[in-house]
Amino acid sequence: MRSRYCAFVKGDAGYLLRTWHPRTRPERLELDPGTRWTGLEILESADGSAFHAAGTVTFRASYRGGELVERSRFERVGGAWVYVDGDFLD
Repeated sequence: MRSRYCAFVKGDAGYLLRTWHPRTRPERLELDPGTRWTGLEILESADGSAFHAAGTVTFRASYRGGELVERSRFERVGGAWVYVDGDFLD
């Protein structure tokens, strides 16, 4: 989760696509170069240990002018955790 946030901060769409589950990954990703990310707070995580094949992370990502809160789902693919999808929370 933290590495994907850093990729958003740096505008590294390639990394984001490489760490996205092949089942749900878009063909390409357009990032807004005007977005200035200012912080990440992990609110909750479930499962996701070395003994799990899937897990969730709920986080708050702040940017200049607002924030987003999401519960993200991750799965292991080839031993690596990848982003599957998420739900935005109020």
